[in-house]
Amino acid sequence: MLKNRKVFIALSLALVFALSGTVSALADELVVYSSVDEENARNILDEFSKVTGIKVNMVFLSSGPAMSRIEAEKANPQADVWFGAPSENHIIAKDRDLTRPYTSKAAADLADGFKDPEGYWTAFYMNPLGFGVLADELKKDGKPVPTSWKDLLDPAYRGMIQMPSPQSSGTAYAMIMTLIETFGEDEAFTYMKALNPNIQTYTQSGTGPSKNLAIGETQIAIQFTPAFLKLVDEGFPASVIFPAEGVGYEAAAMSILKGAKNLEPAKTLVDWIVSKDAQQVLSEKKTYFFPVRTDVSAGKGLPPLSEIKLVDYDRIRAAQEKKRIIDRWVTEVLGQ
Repeated sequence: MLKNRKVFIALSLALVFALSGTVSALADELVVYSSVDEENARNILDEFSKVTGIKVNMVFLSSGPAMSRIEAEKANPQADVWFGAPSENHIIAKDRDLTRPYTSKAAADLADGFKDPEGYWTAFYMNPLGFGVLADELKKDGKPVPTSWKDLLDPAYRGMIQMPSPQSSGTAYAMIMTLIETFGEDEAFTYMKALNPNIQTYTQSGTGPSKNLAIGETQIAIQFTPAFLKLVDEGFPASVIFPAEGVGYEAAAMSILKGAKNLEPAKTLVDWIVSKDAQQVLSEKKTYFFPVRTDVSAGKGLPPLSEIKLVDYDRIRAAQEKKRIIDRWVTEVLGQ
């Protein structure tokens, strides 16, 4: 009888340890919805896996679809982290009770604009807006090379310019907020209505214009600059122009989703992504992203921020008024 009881206890302990091993294995995984372009997201997250041993399962979603999916899955989250998309998207996610707070010690080294005061989101790179242009092609066609936002209104560019749609892209919404901060809201909408005839297409993805610039489908593209800088670095005959009136920028952030099933690995990603070593990965892997830490170089070939006229705007207001402003864009710009 005693022998049987010992066998039972031994088997029970073995089962507990086996189950513990299963939980531990699962805890070394992370599901990420990434709104960073796929190539750069994989470069960054693969390095994270290499350093930490945590396997990352990534699903690429632009900021709009990502928000919709996270909201639809609120009762039973299928991901642990939302990785990327401008910080105002993460402010909305916080307001909708879709995320949970976590303040990393490493975030103490970041400026206030790059982190939520309550720890709901943490920025990990920033990028300015810009124009990618095929200057030689424009000159060959007798068209000027634009150097400002207002230059884009030139009738010579009719049906030639590509930019993302603010209905699906956080990049385009950052452009709208830049124009509002620069010109005032009513004048900004007057400008965008006047620009509309010159738009060839509004792409679904924030990186769509650069891809089409690379294959010659457009000669002028507007978006955040990393993909343009990459094209130039690879020898493609494109120029990157920062408009004279100034440019807005994105502070791409990450949030841990409320109800995350792999919470500790998610916290580990937050800790790692704003560390000095991880920020250096941005330049080592040629992401062409600007680090959010001041003690890390943006990398060879990237212009210093001191040479770019940056336009900042109230990102909390931008988040709160996003629906109204996009609805106005649909009505007044698309519906004219």
